[in-house]
Amino acid sequence: MQFTDFSLDARLLKSLDHMGIEKPTEIQEQAIPVGLSGKDLMASSKTGSGKTLAFLLPAMQRIISTKALSKRDPRVLILLPTRELANQVYSQLRLLVANTQYKAIKILGGENFNDQAKSLSRDPHFVVATPGRLADHLAQHHLHLNGLELLILDEADRMLDLGFVDQLKAINAAADHKRRQTLMFSATLDHSDINEIAAELLKEPVHVSVGAGNIENLDITQRIYLSDHLDHKEALLSHILKNETNKQVIIFTATRQDTDRLAGKLAEAGFNTASLSGDLKQNARNQIMDQFARGLQDILVTTDVASRGLDLLNVSLVINFDMPKFAEEYVHRIGRTGRAGAKGDAISLVGPKDWANFQQVQQFLRKTFEFSVIDGLEAKFSGLKDKPKAKRKPKANAKSAAAKAAKSKAKAKSKAKQDKRFITGIDVGDAPMLRKPKSKLQETPE
Repeated sequence: MQFTDFSLDARLLKSLDHMGIEKPTEIQEQAIPVGLSGKDLMASSKTGSGKTLAFLLPAMQRIISTKALSKRDPRVLILLPTRELANQVYSQLRLLVANTQYKAIKILGGENFNDQAKSLSRDPHFVVATPGRLADHLAQHHLHLNGLELLILDEADRMLDLGFVDQLKAINAAADHKRRQTLMFSATLDHSDINEIAAELLKEPVHVSVGAGNIENLDITQRIYLSDHLDHKEALLSHILKNETNKQVIIFTATRQDTDRLAGKLAEAGFNTASLSGDLKQNARNQIMDQFARGLQDILVTTDVASRGLDLLNVSLVINFDMPKFAEEYVHRIGRTGRAGAKGDAISLVGPKDWANFQQVQQFLRKTFEFSVIDGLEAKFSGLKDKPKAKRKPKANAKSAAAKAAKSKAKAKSKAKQDKRFITGIDVGDAPMLRKPKSKLQETPE
């Protein structure tokens, strides 16, 4: 299939040609016709599958070919879970609107609120936003969504993980009208929370699934090294970085403190390193990602803030210094390499603290990994044994039940004999004490 088969506007085809994109991917082949038809869509696809264009092209075609419902309200709203992913989508959108009269803005947390309010007052056609900040502007009446034609939610599962349920519901309520179309993209459709929010936001959606969330990218080679402790992990990491040839490397850690500490150690060892974590201001994060994308650094040490959506074509190796807490995140992490048909490598360092999370990854991928070894850096740790399950007591059969009932009856009878109430004569000390019978009333003669 070719992009010309979708009957797209000539300006869009020209933009795709300038971007060097020739053929649609599988998710684009299935999602674009649904988006163009005006029906709601619920789609899932593996990372790096090209789903951004799967919703941007129908959105652009709709804006170009149909009349606006409102002259002032945004026509298309694209919601994304993180600022990095929003910047990525906004960059692609700008390439598509470059030779048109349509305006696009981004509304992200961490940026100047008043400047964003001014941008919204200029009546943009497209708004790319994170849910929290957009909900804040809605509450301040800086924009209205009565005329919104297309609501797009990318990485919807991640938005729910980050706690944006209330904001999504508020945005949905502000744009709740029959002529609105909604496109929802998620890493998985087999998720109770996703199905619950989809039932509220979408109307009889078409379901499209290209590659389940636990389907591995065959362009990525995966290796697992066991480690005994933190120093052992760092020794393994140092050996890999010094002895293997790679273009760019992303190293994922568990916390911001781990990111800063490890990035400092690598810089001291002479590696050209940058670090990224969620607590940095947006301008700083943008600058770091821009410099890394342009190849000014060889290594990026980061938390999961960079695990989704970033299209960095020069990344040839991803290293999980710490295993992720959620198995799905493993797929997104290693998906930062092996993009657009390129080959990539993924290495995970698994210590005792990582073992439970590593087991979850194996279950999620339905795969048992073999462990790799570096000569001279072999680990003594070989994994943790599963805790034995408590044995259940066998169920009592009929005979034992009868014996138990007889024993209970005998116990009750024995207890009755020991009754100390003075109803019958019971010797107490030397003298018997008997309960006096009730005296009968004598009839008086008339």
